[in-house]
Amino acid sequence: MDCRDCTRTKLFRAAVAEAGKGLPAIEPGMPLPAGTGLSRRSFLAQAAGFGLAVYGGTRLSSLALDDGIARAAAGPRQPVLVSVFLEGGIDSLSVLFPAGDSSYYALRPKLALPQSAGTQFAEDARLRWHPAAAGLATLHGEGKVSVVPAIGYDHPDHSHFTSRHYWEVGATDPHLLTGWLGRYLDRVGSADNPLQGLSLDTSLQPALATSRVPIASLDGPDRYGFSLRGRLPLEQPLLEAAAELGAAHAKSADGGLRQAAQAALQSHRLAGQLGTFGAIQAPVPYPGNAADDFPRRLEGLAAMIAAGLPLHCVALTAPGHFDTHASQEQPFTQGLQLTSDSLLAFQRDLEARGIADRVLVHVWSEFGRRAKENGSQGTDHGAAGVGFLIGTRVGGRMIGEFPGIGPGRLDNLGNVQSTADFRGVYAALIEQWLGADANAIIPNAVSLPRPTLLK
Repeated sequence: MDCRDCTRTKLFRAAVAEAGKGLPAIEPGMPLPAGTGLSRRSFLAQAAGFGLAVYGGTRLSSLALDDGIARAAAGPRQPVLVSVFLEGGIDSLSVLFPAGDSSYYALRPKLALPQSAGTQFAEDARLRWHPAAAGLATLHGEGKVSVVPAIGYDHPDHSHFTSRHYWEVGATDPHLLTGWLGRYLDRVGSADNPLQGLSLDTSLQPALATSRVPIASLDGPDRYGFSLRGRLPLEQPLLEAAAELGAAHAKSADGGLRQAAQAALQSHRLAGQLGTFGAIQAPVPYPGNAADDFPRRLEGLAAMIAAGLPLHCVALTAPGHFDTHASQEQPFTQGLQLTSDSLLAFQRDLEARGIADRVLVHVWSEFGRRAKENGSQGTDHGAAGVGFLIGTRVGGRMIGEFPGIGPGRLDNLGNVQSTADFRGVYAALIEQWLGADANAIIPNAVSLPRPTLLK
């Protein structure tokens, strides 16, 4: 069951992509999502072979952006950082549950998992993996997952809207309107490559919101087709016929006819490029079905990286909804299962394609849940949560420690206390993975300790 705060957060952020077209009002004190002021336009990326929604870069023509993508693709390969959001505040005490702590069973007489469930977490004998997180547990056993068991920030805010905003902008500042990855791209990105910051979604992920360089959103490279305005999609025979007519009139003396002919030829060429992504042949199977966006988008992302598209920072949302105030067990398990299995498949896909060393996945949520279950067999908003870094180059070791939930261990509201600051992890990602100066991107970063993230 969603709380009102989380529902409003989803509705507002969905509307951000249409900034200026009737955004709903927000209560006093609530921050505006990053990227609210960015303009949006459609763009047919010939160089990439699909259609994009582009944010920013409004002074550049579509041709200039297309040329920018082509130039970036021909340049040196950059590391790729993939940000995965677990929406709603995932219950960290279920993902890694403290089976070795008697307080867990006292606090959760109905929701607690059996002591023998799942597999033991090798780095802390008190903890065990939820059975639905077997994919993550497998990768952790291979040294490809670094777990942050209690990540958060000082004086935590329990509003979905505000806490998510803090994570997206990389600071506990309600007034920032650029995302932490967006500010990074503003410093190192190019003025004509919108694929440098890609939101794999139907709208903009605010963490990518920039102030100077263009970024883009894309539902998936397999979800693009040719159609006439308001008509059915164009079938291949019609495209072939149009191409033949285009070739016959490509050098016509009539300017209008020549332009139409060139457009027909261009559409045919683009249809051929789209064939690369329209039926992606992944080297490994992905879970779920055609209706599941998350595995489909990860599968497409692996194909785009392998094809040499100039991606650098990518953001998307995991399946499921983790605002589990009531009847937590089933929706939590389903969402975690598909998320974990999809991330395992994505890692295996990258490895099979020989590109795994270029990709690091960062998994986060806006907060954890209260340690004590409520009267509706659910859990309420908490403080510190769980996060993951996934990839062949991550250290594979715990960042921070699990603080425990016994007497004197929880905060004064009964929440897990943080042992790692998300802003310090961001600073470490910027410096150790992306190779930039975090002090110029994360406010007050100079005061934040940086954990070692890579091998």
